[in-house]
Amino acid sequence: MLKVIDTHAHLDEMENLEPALNKAKEAGVIAIVAVGSNHKSNQKVMEIYLNNPTFVYPALGLHPWELGNLDSRQIDSTLKFIEEKMAHIVAIGEIGLDYDKRVTKVAPKELQKEALERLMALARHHSKPVIIHSRYAWKDSFELVREAGIEKAVFHWFTGFSSVLRDIIEAGYFISATPAADYHEEHRRAIRETPPEKLFLETDCPVVYGRENRYRSEPADVFRSLKAAAALKGIDEPTIAQQTTHNAEQFFRLNAQTE
Repeated sequence: MLKVIDTHAHLDEMENLEPALNKAKEAGVIAIVAVGSNHKSNQKVMEIYLNNPTFVYPALGLHPWELGNLDSRQIDSTLKFIEEKMAHIVAIGEIGLDYDKRVTKVAPKELQKEALERLMALARHHSKPVIIHSRYAWKDSFELVREAGIEKAVFHWFTGFSSVLRDIIEAGYFISATPAADYHEEHRRAIRETPPEKLFLETDCPVVYGRENRYRSEPADVFRSLKAAAALKGIDEPTIAQQTTHNAEQFFRLNAQTE
């Protein structure tokens, strides 16, 4: 059985979590990085982690989508909570920038950048990796991460320009393959252009994937990411599974057993 890691899952948003976790274990998922997106989400992620301490690993964050709903005091309290849990978390994420017009309308670019810089300052101070959301903001996201002096970053579900991707890889950062690698051309191109040693697998569950046949993802669907990445790279699935699992264990310092 192949052993893989889902490096980006919104477990706090899953409707039937326990069956999904059991299904993932049975399929060969050995660890899941559960990401938070706001204060309530972060609290739930910690709760899930405490119930599954050798399988689920918490990453706490503040998603740019959430900023329009918060005042400065709420942002401060979210960062305070993240800092209080620093000993337990494997990364700070999901954080980043989103320049979709629907997002910038409620969370202006400068507000997003300010929040991201504060979160990365925390990450740098505590030597934690960051998990970056960068929709339509690929260049700005990369430059802010680099300028912040972040040593370890993953640009999750990357669909940006090849020029930015080259900068990401040259800086030693990672990208992740999602099940959208089955059909999303920009994402497929990014995976083709990324060396296996700079690649993770993820689901971003419970995102709905597919064009003709739609499905709501869960952690076991990380094997769809594996299959698509292997096909795009022209490398067999066991090799991609072994490499991406090794990448994730080193990056997040996981205690997952791969023997």
